[in-house]
Amino acid sequence: MSSPMELYEQLTAQGLAVREIKAQKGEKAEVEAAVQRLLRMKEDYKHLTGRDYQAGRPPARTDDDADPAEDEEEDEDDQVDPWNVSTSSAKGVDYAKLIVRFGSCKIEQELVDRIARVTGKTPHHFLRRGIFFSHRDMHQILDAYESQKSFYLYTGRGPSSGAMHVGHMIPFLFTKWLQDVFDVPLVVQMTDDEKYLWKDLSLEDCHRYTLENARDIIACGFHPDKTFIFSDLDYMGASPAFYRNVVKVQKHVTFNQVKGIFGFTDSDCIGKISFPAIQAAPSFSNSFPQIFGDRNDVQCLIPCAIDQDPYFRMTRDVAPRIGYLKPALLHSTFFPALQGAQTKMSASDANSSIFLTDTAKQIKNKVNKHAFSGGKDTVEEHRKFGGNPDVDVSFMYLTFFLEDDEQLEKIRQDYRSGALLTGELKKCLIETLQPMIAAHQERRRLVTDETVRQFMTPRKLHFSR
Repeated sequence: MSSPMELYEQLTAQGLAVREIKAQKGEKAEVEAAVQRLLRMKEDYKHLTGRDYQAGRPPARTDDDADPAEDEEEDEDDQVDPWNVSTSSAKGVDYAKLIVRFGSCKIEQELVDRIARVTGKTPHHFLRRGIFFSHRDMHQILDAYESQKSFYLYTGRGPSSGAMHVGHMIPFLFTKWLQDVFDVPLVVQMTDDEKYLWKDLSLEDCHRYTLENARDIIACGFHPDKTFIFSDLDYMGASPAFYRNVVKVQKHVTFNQVKGIFGFTDSDCIGKISFPAIQAAPSFSNSFPQIFGDRNDVQCLIPCAIDQDPYFRMTRDVAPRIGYLKPALLHSTFFPALQGAQTKMSASDANSSIFLTDTAKQIKNKVNKHAFSGGKDTVEEHRKFGGNPDVDVSFMYLTFFLEDDEQLEKIRQDYRSGALLTGELKKCLIETLQPMIAAHQERRRLVTDETVRQFMTPRKLHFSR
């Protein structure tokens, strides 16, 4: 009898086989036979493991699966999906394994160097430090750019509260840099419909959070002539072209596929099952006729955290079957909670997050009280043995927000040697965050209702290509 891992791998291969047969327009009997075999394998898998098969979520290893050459500490798999991120490791998610599991490509130094050559700009420190670590088809985007062809950026935000935290800003800070160095248009999807379907929130609250979060996004410095921010609740009803693409995706993705990708169950509302098609639609340029007309040949580049990748694996799978280009992606790591890298920062836990609305005093108190330390228990031990920056949350946060590479490396070495104490490291972080968030709050204060309307009005954007 197959082990859970072997059956999981067989299921993954059979799912690919079914999609290939359908893509090649195989005979009806051949398709049905392949689908029936897939369904039987899923039943066997559930009987063996006690849970439904989910693509990208292999089973926990058993003794039968174990490879003696592997690290014995890696007992549990990381859980990564669009709604949950967790790991048993104090260092955080194993991103090398995640690349293998998701089938993406590591951002190697060669790609970072090529981006520098093509743009003529120093690569963003998120790229230099591996914060954006994985990609799909980024070389294709650069090929297009060098051939004077257009592309556009697409990222988004699920507005579940009025206040965003610093972890939410990572894709927007990087997207702002991409917009500047490539001089390309950007669409920002506010998935207020998603939050209504998944959270215990009213439609009115979800839409209000969209408008509040839009202020924070605008305060990142996006160019109004190159940026369109839209609410799903508003835009889909006002844009026939957008809705037509949603329907095309819905027709070409089966219920079994979305259950396999996202883990939906029979008790989930039908809105959840249809939502992935809505998140897919901005990947296609003719969803925005006010920007691109009826062109469907403008490729899309999506900067996002890697937990959003399942949506776009689905999108890339369906795109050729409806006559569109596959979107390219750049994936970021997760921004850890203050309590440690086992989970990402959450807006639902005030003490796990540094919010963009926090005062200087609140920032200081949260870092000092809640930031997980990689230091030793006593000053004497720390001076003698040093701390571990790989698990220290204050150091992790500095890798995101301290731009000076030399200063960051000196902090790493001093902390590891014991020359820098935990309290001193936390002080470095506090002194980095306080002015950064204060500056953001000042920019946000200048964002008026009219500014928000300007960014969220469907219109022609201006860009060089």
